[in-house]
Amino acid sequence: MTEIDRSFETIRPEDLARLTQLALEDQATFFRRDPGIAAAYRDRLLCIALCQGAALHYIDGKNGVKDFDVWAFYREAAARPFPRRRPRVIRDFGGPRFGQSPDAPHFRGRRVDILVKSIDAADSVRVEDAVQQYLRASRTPTARCLAAKAVVVLHPGEARGTVLWPMQW
Repeated sequence: MTEIDRSFETIRPEDLARLTQLALEDQATFFRRDPGIAAAYRDRLLCIALCQGAALHYIDGKNGVKDFDVWAFYREAAARPFPRRRPRVIRDFGGPRFGQSPDAPHFRGRRVDILVKSIDAADSVRVEDAVQQYLRASRTPTARCLAAKAVVVLHPGEARGTVLWPMQW
């Protein structure tokens, strides 16, 4: 991947709203397909976040955007584990402002990867603390990968744009 494969356009609030919309649509579709998981997790959403390189670009404006990695974080439900191997969902950002993804030339815009993770967090733990604790612990390859860059809240809307990781921002 070269610098030319990345977009250095500024990520604006309306872009965060578009990413949120794509993720919420994905979650609704997923829950319609699996009513058992829906019953256990529909009310356990911690947040939806922009992660990795695009999140870092949102913060510093220098990293560039190769693609958008969007994660939905849920509180683990003791009664029913979240499917560990749910494949990522790939969507088209739509607008061409960030250019086309080099690895998805049939898209109008950049590729959006939507992923889901349940994390162990008591109901009393604040959203920010739950996600930061998961990243600090770095017990899994996913946690280590996410902690290596950045995490920015997309949903809930009142927290949109809040930097959860790295914590010094």
